[in-house]
Amino acid sequence: MQVELAKCAGSCYGVQRALDMALNAAEGPRQVQTLGPLIHNPQVVARLEERGASVAKTPEDIHAQSVVIRSHGVTPQVRAAVEAKGVEILDATCPHVLRAQRAASDLARKCGTVLVVGERSHPEVEALCTWAEAAGAKAITVSSEEELPTECSEPVGIVVQTTQRRAVLDEVLSHLHSRGIAFELRDTICEATHDRQLAAEELSRRVDAMVVIGGRNSSNTTRLYEICAAAAPLAFHVETAEELRPRDFEGLRSVGVTAGASTPEDLIQSVVSLLESW
Repeated sequence: MQVELAKCAGSCYGVQRALDMALNAAEGPRQVQTLGPLIHNPQVVARLEERGASVAKTPEDIHAQSVVIRSHGVTPQVRAAVEAKGVEILDATCPHVLRAQRAASDLARKCGTVLVVGERSHPEVEALCTWAEAAGAKAITVSSEEELPTECSEPVGIVVQTTQRRAVLDEVLSHLHSRGIAFELRDTICEATHDRQLAAEELSRRVDAMVVIGGRNSSNTTRLYEICAAAAPLAFHVETAEELRPRDFEGLRSVGVTAGASTPEDLIQSVVSLLESW
C-alpha cells in the first residue's frame, strides 16, 4: 500500500512557538502552569504535565509562579484576573490570533455589530467576541448563513476564527451581499491552516483513503477531517497510531495522511510508519 503525506501537515508556527515557550518554562527554576490546555492535543498536554507544566482551568486555579497563556488567547477579563495574581505571564497566544483580536477591537470601534465567523464554543471565538464587546460593539457568532441575524446594525464588521474554512466565510459574505448589507471584512483566516486544507483536499482526491491525525477537541483537525471525508472514498480521524486497524485498509492501494496544526511530528511519523508496514 502506497502511503503519501500531504504537502502541508502538522504543527504550525503558532503551535510550535507555544510549545517551545512552555517547554522552556518547564525546564526553568520556577513552577509553571498553562492557563487551560496549551493546545488542543491531549498527547502534547500530557507530555507537558510529565515535564511539570500542569493545567490551571481558571485564574483561580493558578498556584505556580509562572503562567503560560495558551495559543488560543484569552479574554481581556481573564488576562486581568491573571495579572491580579501577580505571577509571571508568558503569552503564547498565536500571533495570528492576536491579529484577529486587534481586528475585532478595531472593527468594534467603527461598526455597530461585529460578526465573528466561527464556532461559538471555541475559546478563540469566545475571546474574539469579548474583545469586540469590550470596544463597544454587539458581537454575534455565526458558523453558517442560516445563523445570520435578521437585522444588523450597519455597518457590520466581520472577523474570522483563524482555523475556519474559507468556504464558510464565502457563504456568509455572499448572503450579506444578497441582502445589501454593508460590511467591512478583516480576513483573519490563518494561511497555514488554509494551505493545510487545500493540500488535504488535493490529496484526498487521489487516494483510496485518508488518515487525519490530531486531537478530537481540535477545531482545525476537525475541519481537515470534514474536508477529507467529503473528498476521499474513506477517511479516518485518529489521535495516535494505536487507533488504526489493519482490516480497515485491506485491499486499498493508496492512503493519504494529513495532520492538524496541533499535531507534533513524532505522532505523524508513527502513523506513517505503521501504514507503510502493512
